[in-house]
Amino acid sequence: MEFKTIVGLEIHSELKTKSKIFCSCTTEFGGDVNTQCCPVCMGFPGSLPVVNKKVLDYAIKAGLAFECDIASHSKMDRKNYFYPDLVKAYQISQYDLPLCSNGKITIEKSDGTTKDIGLIRIHIEEDTGKSLHGLKEVSLLDYNRSGVGLIEIVTHPDIETPEEAVLFLDELKATLEYLEVSDVKMEQGSLRCDVNINVVAKDGSIKSRISEIKNLNSFKAVQKSIDYEAHRHTELLKAGKNSEKDTRRWDSDKNKTVFMRSKQHVEDYRYFPEPDIVDFEISDEWIQEIREKLPELPKAKKERFVKEFDIPAYDAQVLVNDKKLAHYFEALCADFNDPKLISNWIMTEMLRRMNLEEVTLDELKFEEKDLVILFKQIAENKISNNAGKKVFRKMFETGEKPLALIESMGLKQISDDDFIEELVTEVLEENPDAIEDIKNGKDRAIGYLVGQVMKKSKGKANPQMVSQMIKDHCL
Repeated sequence: MEFKTIVGLEIHSELKTKSKIFCSCTTEFGGDVNTQCCPVCMGFPGSLPVVNKKVLDYAIKAGLAFECDIASHSKMDRKNYFYPDLVKAYQISQYDLPLCSNGKITIEKSDGTTKDIGLIRIHIEEDTGKSLHGLKEVSLLDYNRSGVGLIEIVTHPDIETPEEAVLFLDELKATLEYLEVSDVKMEQGSLRCDVNINVVAKDGSIKSRISEIKNLNSFKAVQKSIDYEAHRHTELLKAGKNSEKDTRRWDSDKNKTVFMRSKQHVEDYRYFPEPDIVDFEISDEWIQEIREKLPELPKAKKERFVKEFDIPAYDAQVLVNDKKLAHYFEALCADFNDPKLISNWIMTEMLRRMNLEEVTLDELKFEEKDLVILFKQIAENKISNNAGKKVFRKMFETGEKPLALIESMGLKQISDDDFIEELVTEVLEENPDAIEDIKNGKDRAIGYLVGQVMKKSKGKANPQMVSQMIKDHCL
């Protein structure tokens, strides 16, 4: 029996507001534990929440970017449950009247086809505190994060593979970053993902119960957890059993999901309207004002990069997935009119070295103008491409200037006609068989002879001049 995987995602993204959703406490990351709290976000009796309008603005902004319907009337609700990081024993969230609904994100798969992943809703809510584990027999709690404004983005169960999930999350993360509503730093917990997954027989005869994997903080964890759970659910059904409707977590050390608790039902949360916050009336003018300020989003930027700079769609996708990288590429193109060369270098040498050294764009030791100087040296055949790679590596490691490195490393390319002519003549005399091969149409022999000349010149001869001289002699 063949099975199909069904996945829905719930993504929590902390909003990049200066203060929390219902109080004036700072949202800055990294403060000393329990120093960014007040009676409101700690839920003290008698304290009253006041809604941060910027949270509503950012949620509407995200809703418009994802083609959602924006509600003209919305409200906050109390979601009741006990957990140590929830000081009030309830969370102020939204239930039946979310701010945004019926959106979509379109992904482009590796085979070139596209697929729409539907969004059920985007709603606002407050974040909880953070449990700190690791001490013997005790966990500690930091409430600095409690009350930070969130949007929760809930998808339809339209995702069928781990690859589709990652493509969706890439597009979502990039869009939120371009909108500047969230810093989307998964390592700091400002973007977290829950996976809801089950499998169904392709003939529809049987399906497993839904499992939820909570608080995944990397795309790799999302991918691995979907793989693991799809296999676990399938094997249970094949054995005549079924999964339990449960909540699980991903154990990265064991590469498996681990049972946490039985999954709660909606009625368990005892939702009711938040009595301390008035309902929201969202006017058309408010929505239009936000719509007019929307920036160029990743999809549109990708299409523009392909058309304007004539680079491959894959390269454009990698560039636009990171807002800073896209800006860096455009800044280089403004100073050096060879987008393909720039794109090739960013996609190969630069990103490879940044990943190896775990360095961000902000941490590069050289300036944009230094990279432009290096590219011009390559484009003008003053150094070879291989020499350029050597210079770039040194720039990356030390921050030294490219022209000084070319001089000190002795990499300046020789374009002197007499010098190259002498080397070509010498190589041709040593390889008469290769000359005959060229005359017989075997072009590979030209590359061989160019290589021999380059070896004699210790890589300094201009390879284009060498190739042309060989052709002139042999053809």
